Amino acid sequence: QEQLVESGGGSVQPGGSLRLSCAVFKWAFDYYSISWFRQAPGKEREGVACIDGSDGRTYYADSVKGRFTISRDNAKNAVDLEMNRLKPEDTAVYYCAADPGYCLPLDHDRDYWGKGTLVTVSS
Repeated sequence: QEQLVESGGGSVQPGGSLRLSCAVFKWAFDYYSISWFRQAPGKEREGVACIDGSDGRTYYADSVKGRFTISRDNAKNAVDLEMNRLKPEDTAVYYCAADPGYCLPLDHDRDYWGKGTLVTVSS
C-alpha cells in the first residue's frame, strides 16, 4: 500500500506557479522529515527541499532557493511544495520522500518514496 502520494503536477508557462502536495499515510507523521526530489529527463535525481518533522526547519537546494517553499501540516499528514517563478529547467518528475528523524543532506538517499508527479514548464 502506498505510503507517500504526490499530487498537483501539471503544465505551466515560464514564470508561473504550481503547488505540489504529498499525502503521508501510516506513520507517526511528525517524527519524519519529508523531502522533495526531482528528476529531469536524462539527468540525475536532485534534492530540492526538506522539512524537519519536529521543529519545521527547512532546507533548500540553491537552484530553487527564494522561489520554492516547503511547508507541512501535521494535523493533515501533508507536506506542500509551493513553486513560484518557474523556469523551463524546473521541468521534471517530482518525488516526495521520507526519513525518520531530522533532514539528511539533500544529496543523500531517502528510505521511503512516492511514485512522483510530472511538472512541465514550457511556453
